[in-house]
Amino acid sequence: MSTDYKFQGWMGLDPKSVDGNMKWQSYEPKEWKETDVDIKITHCGICGSDLHMLRSGWGETDYPCVVGHEIVGTAVRVGSKAEGGIKVGDRVGVGAQSSSCLKPDCAECSDGHENHCTNSTNTYGDKFKDGSGKSYGGYADYSRVPSHFVFKIPDEIPSAEVAPMLCGGITVFSPLKRNGAGPNTKVGIVGIGGLGHFGLLYAKALGCKDIVAISRTSGKKEDAMKMGATKFIATDEDKDWATHNAMSLDLIISTVSSPKMPLMDYFQLLKTYGQFIQVGAPEDSLAGINCFALIGKGIKMGGSMIGSPSEIREMLDVTVKTGVKPWIQERPMKDANKVVVDMVDGKARYRYVLVNEAHA
Repeated sequence: MSTDYKFQGWMGLDPKSVDGNMKWQSYEPKEWKETDVDIKITHCGICGSDLHMLRSGWGETDYPCVVGHEIVGTAVRVGSKAEGGIKVGDRVGVGAQSSSCLKPDCAECSDGHENHCTNSTNTYGDKFKDGSGKSYGGYADYSRVPSHFVFKIPDEIPSAEVAPMLCGGITVFSPLKRNGAGPNTKVGIVGIGGLGHFGLLYAKALGCKDIVAISRTSGKKEDAMKMGATKFIATDEDKDWATHNAMSLDLIISTVSSPKMPLMDYFQLLKTYGQFIQVGAPEDSLAGINCFALIGKGIKMGGSMIGSPSEIREMLDVTVKTGVKPWIQERPMKDANKVVVDMVDGKARYRYVLVNEAHA
Protein backbone atom coordinates (compact mmCIF):
# COMPACT_ATOMS: atom_id res chain seq x y z
CA MET A 1 0.00 0.00 0.00
CA SER A 2 1.51 3.32 -1.07
CA THR A 3 1.12 6.54 0.87
CA ASP A 4 0.87 10.13 -0.29
CA TYR A 5 2.74 11.60 2.67
CA LYS A 6 6.40 12.01 3.46
CA PHE A 7 8.27 11.34 6.67
CA GLN A 8 10.20 14.48 7.52
CA GLY A 9 11.12 16.24 10.71
CA TRP A 10 13.63 18.25 12.73
CA MET A 11 16.81 16.22 12.48
CA GLY A 12 19.61 16.30 15.02
CA LEU A 13 22.87 15.72 13.14
CA ASP A 14 25.46 16.19 15.89
CA PRO A 15 25.73 17.33 19.54
CA LYS A 16 25.46 20.98 18.47
CA SER A 17 21.84 20.29 17.51
CA VAL A 18 20.80 21.10 21.07
CA ASP A 19 21.99 24.67 20.52
CA GLY A 20 19.17 25.25 18.05
CA ASN A 21 20.83 23.62 15.05
CA MET A 22 18.36 20.89 14.09
CA LYS A 23 17.67 20.65 10.35
CA TRP A 24 14.31 19.90 8.70
CA GLN A 25 14.92 16.80 6.57
CA SER A 26 13.23 13.74 5.13
CA TYR A 27 14.00 10.29 6.51
CA GLU A 28 13.12 6.66 5.93
CA PRO A 29 10.78 5.24 8.60
CA LYS A 30 10.87 1.65 9.77
CA GLU A 31 9.71 -0.98 7.32
CA TRP A 32 5.92 -1.22 7.35
CA LYS A 33 4.44 -4.17 9.24
CA GLU A 34 0.76 -5.06 9.45
CA THR A 35 0.98 -4.51 13.21
CA ASP A 36 1.97 -0.85 12.68
CA VAL A 37 0.13 2.46 12.75
CA ASP A 38 1.10 5.60 10.85
CA ILE A 39 0.27 8.80 12.71
CA LYS A 40 -0.16 12.30 11.30
CA ILE A 41 1.36 14.32 14.13
CA THR A 42 -0.55 17.29 15.53
CA HIS A 43 1.30 17.75 18.83
CA CYS A 44 4.53 16.66 20.48
CA GLY A 45 5.70 17.49 23.98
CA ILE A 46 9.29 18.48 24.66
CA CYS A 47 10.95 16.30 27.29
CA GLY A 48 14.29 16.68 29.05
CA SER A 49 15.28 13.39 27.43
CA ASP A 50 15.22 15.16 24.07
CA LEU A 51 18.02 17.47 25.23
CA HIS A 52 20.13 14.62 26.59
CA MET A 53 19.77 12.76 23.31
CA LEU A 54 20.46 15.75 21.06
CA ARG A 55 23.74 16.47 22.86
CA SER A 56 24.77 12.81 23.34
CA GLY A 57 24.51 13.28 27.10
CA TRP A 58 23.68 9.65 27.88
CA GLY A 59 26.29 8.25 25.52
CA GLU A 60 26.87 8.77 21.82
CA THR A 61 23.61 9.31 19.94
CA ASP A 62 23.04 7.41 16.70
CA TYR A 63 22.72 10.47 14.45
CA PRO A 64 20.76 11.47 12.48
CA CYS A 65 17.99 11.56 15.06
CA VAL A 66 14.51 13.07 15.28
CA VAL A 67 13.64 13.44 18.96
CA GLY A 68 10.26 13.76 20.66
CA HIS A 69 8.42 10.96 22.46
CA GLU A 70 5.21 12.62 23.59
CA ILE A 71 3.37 12.23 20.30
CA VAL A 72 -0.30 12.90 19.58
CA GLY A 73 -2.03 12.87 16.24
CA THR A 74 -4.41 11.10 13.89
CA ALA A 75 -4.09 7.51 12.71
CA VAL A 76 -3.83 7.65 8.91
CA ARG A 77 -2.82 4.06 8.22
CA VAL A 78 -3.61 1.04 10.38
CA GLY A 79 -2.24 -2.43 9.76
CA SER A 80 -4.54 -5.42 9.39
CA LYS A 81 -3.04 -6.99 12.54
CA ALA A 82 -2.98 -3.82 14.65
CA GLU A 83 -3.98 -4.09 18.31
CA GLY A 84 -6.25 -1.96 20.44
CA GLY A 85 -9.16 -1.44 18.07
CA ILE A 86 -7.46 1.54 16.41
CA LYS A 87 -9.11 2.79 13.24
CA VAL A 88 -8.08 5.32 10.62
CA GLY A 89 -9.14 8.74 11.86
CA ASP A 90 -8.76 7.93 15.58
CA ARG A 91 -6.88 10.37 17.80
CA VAL A 92 -3.92 8.45 19.19
CA GLY A 93 -0.70 8.94 21.13
CA VAL A 94 2.73 7.39 21.65
CA GLY A 95 5.08 7.69 24.61
CA ALA A 96 8.78 7.00 25.12
CA GLN A 97 8.65 3.33 24.12
CA SER A 98 7.65 2.06 20.70
CA SER A 99 8.41 -1.65 20.88
CA SER A 100 9.29 -4.65 23.03
CA CYS A 101 9.74 -8.32 22.19
CA LEU A 102 6.20 -9.33 23.34
CA LYS A 103 7.33 -12.95 23.41
CA PRO A 104 5.45 -15.43 25.65
CA ASP A 105 8.69 -16.50 27.32
CA CYS A 106 9.66 -12.92 28.21
CA ALA A 107 8.81 -12.48 31.89
CA GLU A 108 8.58 -8.70 31.61
CA CYS A 109 6.27 -8.62 28.59
CA SER A 110 4.15 -11.52 29.85
CA ASP A 111 3.65 -9.84 33.22
CA GLY A 112 2.70 -6.46 31.72
CA HIS A 113 6.05 -4.79 32.39
CA GLU A 114 6.95 -4.15 28.76
CA ASN A 115 8.84 -1.00 29.72
CA HIS A 116 11.47 -3.21 31.37
CA CYS A 117 11.86 -5.66 28.47
CA THR A 118 15.53 -6.02 27.62
CA ASN A 119 14.67 -6.08 23.91
CA SER A 120 12.60 -2.92 23.84
CA THR A 121 12.95 -0.01 21.42
CA ASN A 122 12.85 3.65 22.36
CA THR A 123 10.59 5.90 20.32
CA TYR A 124 13.60 7.71 18.89
CA GLY A 125 17.33 7.25 18.50
CA ASP A 126 17.08 3.46 18.56
CA LYS A 127 16.82 0.46 16.25
CA PHE A 128 13.94 -2.00 16.07
CA LYS A 129 15.21 -5.38 17.15
CA ASP A 130 13.50 -7.17 14.26
CA GLY A 131 15.75 -5.32 11.82
CA SER A 132 12.92 -3.19 10.41
CA GLY A 133 14.80 0.08 10.79
CA LYS A 134 15.50 3.05 13.04
CA SER A 135 13.02 4.79 15.31
CA TYR A 136 12.31 8.47 14.75
CA GLY A 137 10.40 10.75 17.11
CA GLY A 138 7.71 13.37 17.06
CA TYR A 139 9.32 16.67 16.03
CA ALA A 140 7.97 15.67 12.67
CA ASP A 141 5.00 15.40 10.34
CA TYR A 142 4.40 11.64 10.63
CA SER A 143 5.38 8.72 12.85
CA ARG A 144 5.27 4.94 12.31
CA VAL A 145 4.90 2.90 15.48
CA PRO A 146 3.93 -0.71 16.38
CA SER A 147 0.31 -0.65 17.52
CA HIS A 148 0.93 -2.25 20.94
CA PHE A 149 2.46 1.07 21.99
CA VAL A 150 -0.15 3.34 20.38
CA PHE A 151 -2.94 4.58 22.65
CA LYS A 152 -6.40 5.84 21.81
CA ILE A 153 -6.82 9.23 23.49
CA PRO A 154 -9.95 9.84 25.59
CA ASP A 155 -12.20 12.55 24.16
CA GLU A 156 -12.08 14.44 27.46
CA ILE A 157 -8.35 15.27 27.26
CA PRO A 158 -7.19 17.92 24.76
CA SER A 159 -4.31 16.89 22.51
CA ALA A 160 -1.92 19.57 23.78
CA GLU A 161 -2.53 18.45 27.37
CA VAL A 162 -2.29 14.71 26.84
CA ALA A 163 0.97 14.87 24.86
CA PRO A 164 3.31 15.55 27.84
CA MET A 165 1.48 12.96 29.93
CA LEU A 166 2.73 10.20 27.63
CA CYS A 167 6.26 10.48 29.03
CA GLY A 168 6.38 13.17 31.70
CA GLY A 169 3.09 12.16 33.28
CA ILE A 170 3.60 8.40 33.30
CA THR A 171 7.17 8.74 34.57
CA VAL A 172 5.81 9.95 37.92
CA PHE A 173 2.34 8.37 37.90
CA SER A 174 3.78 4.87 37.64
CA PRO A 175 6.09 5.02 40.71
CA LEU A 176 3.47 6.89 42.74
CA LYS A 177 0.82 4.25 42.07
CA ARG A 178 3.16 1.27 42.26
CA ASN A 179 4.59 2.37 45.61
CA GLY A 180 1.28 2.88 47.34
CA ALA A 181 0.58 6.61 47.00
CA GLY A 182 -2.92 7.27 48.30
CA PRO A 183 -5.04 8.78 51.07
CA ASN A 184 -2.78 7.57 53.89
CA THR A 185 0.50 8.49 52.20
CA LYS A 186 2.77 11.47 52.83
CA VAL A 187 4.66 12.11 49.60
CA GLY A 188 7.61 14.33 48.71
CA ILE A 189 8.37 15.47 45.17
CA VAL A 190 11.96 16.60 44.57
CA GLY A 191 12.33 19.10 41.74
CA ILE A 192 9.47 21.28 40.51
CA GLY A 193 10.08 21.20 36.78
CA GLY A 194 8.28 19.35 34.01
CA LEU A 195 8.35 15.98 35.78
CA GLY A 196 7.94 17.38 39.27
CA HIS A 197 4.86 19.38 38.39
CA PHE A 198 3.26 16.15 37.16
CA GLY A 199 4.30 14.53 40.44
CA LEU A 200 2.33 17.12 42.39
CA LEU A 201 -0.69 16.89 40.09
CA TYR A 202 -0.91 13.10 40.25
CA ALA A 203 -0.16 12.89 43.97
CA LYS A 204 -3.18 15.14 44.44
CA ALA A 205 -5.25 13.09 41.99
CA LEU A 206 -4.42 9.93 43.97
CA GLY A 207 -5.58 11.62 47.17
CA CYS A 208 -2.28 11.68 49.05
CA LYS A 209 -2.58 12.94 52.63
CA ASP A 210 0.38 15.33 52.48
CA ILE A 211 2.24 16.47 49.37
CA VAL A 212 5.57 18.19 49.96
CA ALA A 213 7.28 20.04 47.13
CA ILE A 214 11.08 20.15 47.50
CA SER A 215 13.12 22.66 45.51
CA ARG A 216 16.31 24.68 45.96
CA THR A 217 14.53 28.05 46.24
CA SER A 218 11.00 29.24 46.92
CA GLY A 219 10.68 30.74 43.44
CA LYS A 220 8.11 28.13 42.42
CA LYS A 221 6.31 27.88 45.75
CA GLU A 222 3.17 29.69 44.66
CA ASP A 223 2.86 27.50 41.56
CA ALA A 224 3.54 24.31 43.53
CA MET A 225 0.81 25.09 46.04
CA LYS A 226 -1.67 25.64 43.20
CA MET A 227 -0.67 22.28 41.72
CA GLY A 228 -1.53 20.46 44.92
CA ALA A 229 1.40 20.78 47.32
CA THR A 230 0.45 21.12 50.98
CA LYS A 231 3.95 22.16 52.04
CA PHE A 232 7.08 23.55 50.39
CA ILE A 233 10.73 23.03 51.36
CA ALA A 234 13.34 25.40 49.88
CA THR A 235 16.63 23.67 50.59
CA ASP A 236 18.87 26.68 49.85
CA GLU A 237 16.88 28.89 52.21
CA ASP A 238 17.00 26.75 55.37
CA LYS A 239 20.39 25.22 56.20
CA ASP A 240 18.69 22.81 58.62
CA TRP A 241 15.85 21.79 56.31
CA ALA A 242 16.59 18.07 56.61
CA THR A 243 16.55 18.18 60.41
CA HIS A 244 13.44 20.36 60.56
CA ASN A 245 11.53 17.91 58.34
CA ALA A 246 13.05 14.60 59.45
CA MET A 247 10.92 11.42 59.59
CA SER A 248 7.98 13.11 57.86
CA LEU A 249 7.51 11.29 54.54
CA ASP A 250 6.52 7.79 53.44
CA LEU A 251 7.60 8.16 49.83
CA ILE A 252 9.87 10.51 47.88
CA ILE A 253 9.88 10.73 44.08
CA SER A 254 13.03 12.48 42.86
CA THR A 255 12.70 14.03 39.41
CA VAL A 256 15.99 15.94 39.32
CA SER A 257 18.90 15.00 37.07
CA SER A 258 21.75 16.49 39.08
CA PRO A 259 24.44 14.02 40.17
CA LYS A 260 25.11 16.30 43.16
CA MET A 261 21.72 15.89 44.83
CA PRO A 262 21.93 15.68 48.64
CA LEU A 263 20.79 12.07 48.96
CA MET A 264 21.69 11.70 52.62
CA ASP A 265 19.52 14.70 53.48
CA TYR A 266 16.62 13.37 51.43
CA PHE A 267 16.89 10.05 53.28
CA GLN A 268 16.51 11.94 56.58
CA LEU A 269 13.05 13.03 55.47
CA LEU A 270 11.83 9.45 55.21
CA LYS A 271 10.04 7.62 57.98
CA THR A 272 11.08 4.12 58.98
CA TYR A 273 10.56 1.80 56.00
CA GLY A 274 10.13 4.80 53.71
CA GLN A 275 10.96 4.68 50.01
CA PHE A 276 13.06 6.94 47.77
CA ILE A 277 12.42 6.48 44.04
CA GLN A 278 14.66 8.15 41.44
CA VAL A 279 13.17 8.94 38.04
CA GLY A 280 15.48 11.75 36.87
CA ALA A 281 18.46 10.40 34.92
CA PRO A 282 21.74 12.31 35.52
CA GLU A 283 24.41 12.17 32.84
CA ASP A 284 26.98 11.37 35.57
CA SER A 285 27.01 8.98 38.53
CA LEU A 286 25.22 9.86 41.75
CA ALA A 287 27.14 10.79 44.86
CA GLY A 288 28.19 8.00 47.19
CA ILE A 289 25.72 6.58 49.70
CA ASN A 290 26.42 5.70 53.31
CA CYS A 291 24.61 2.39 53.65
CA PHE A 292 23.77 3.07 57.29
CA ALA A 293 21.38 5.74 56.02
CA LEU A 294 19.40 2.89 54.47
CA ILE A 295 19.99 0.25 57.11
CA GLY A 296 19.18 2.38 60.13
CA LYS A 297 15.55 3.02 59.18
CA GLY A 298 15.07 0.13 56.80
CA ILE A 299 14.41 2.50 53.93
CA LYS A 300 14.53 1.48 50.29
CA MET A 301 16.04 3.29 47.33
CA GLY A 302 14.86 2.39 43.86
CA GLY A 303 14.26 3.63 40.38
CA SER A 304 11.45 3.75 37.87
CA MET A 305 11.41 4.09 34.08
CA ILE A 306 8.36 5.46 32.25
CA GLY A 307 5.47 2.98 32.56
CA SER A 308 3.84 0.03 30.83
CA PRO A 309 1.02 0.35 28.28
CA SER A 310 -1.50 -0.74 30.91
CA GLU A 311 -0.22 1.89 33.34
CA ILE A 312 -0.48 4.58 30.67
CA ARG A 313 -4.11 3.63 30.08
CA GLU A 314 -4.74 3.70 33.83
CA MET A 315 -3.14 7.16 34.04
CA LEU A 316 -5.38 8.44 31.26
CA ASP A 317 -8.41 7.04 33.09
CA VAL A 318 -7.37 8.76 36.35
CA THR A 319 -6.77 11.97 34.40
CA VAL A 320 -10.32 11.92 33.05
CA LYS A 321 -11.88 11.04 36.42
CA THR A 322 -9.98 13.63 38.46
CA GLY A 323 -9.59 16.41 35.90
CA VAL A 324 -5.78 16.62 35.98
CA LYS A 325 -4.63 19.54 33.82
CA PRO A 326 -0.91 19.98 33.15
CA TRP A 327 0.66 23.42 33.00
CA ILE A 328 1.76 23.72 29.39
CA GLN A 329 2.93 26.28 26.87
CA GLU A 330 2.07 25.62 23.23
CA ARG A 331 4.71 26.57 20.66
CA PRO A 332 4.71 26.16 16.85
CA MET A 333 6.51 23.11 15.46
CA LYS A 334 8.27 25.38 12.97
CA ASP A 335 10.00 27.09 15.91
CA ALA A 336 11.35 23.84 17.39
CA ASN A 337 14.96 25.05 17.41
CA LYS A 338 14.07 28.14 19.45
CA VAL A 339 11.90 26.09 21.80
CA VAL A 340 14.73 23.61 22.45
CA VAL A 341 17.06 26.49 23.36
CA ASP A 342 14.39 27.90 25.70
CA MET A 343 14.07 24.46 27.27
CA VAL A 344 17.83 24.29 27.82
CA ASP A 345 17.65 27.72 29.47
CA GLY A 346 14.99 26.49 31.92
CA LYS A 347 12.22 28.75 30.69
CA ALA A 348 9.45 26.12 30.43
CA ARG A 349 6.52 26.51 32.82
CA TYR A 350 6.14 23.64 32.97
CA ARG A 351 6.03 21.66 29.73
CA TYR A 352 6.46 22.91 26.18
CA VAL A 353 4.22 21.32 23.57
CA LEU A 354 5.00 21.70 19.87
CA VAL A 355 1.93 22.26 17.71
CA ASN A 356 2.18 21.08 14.11
CA GLU A 357 0.03 23.84 12.68
CA ALA A 358 -0.22 22.12 9.30
CA HIS A 359 -2.07 19.21 10.95
CA ALA A 360 -3.63 20.57 14.15
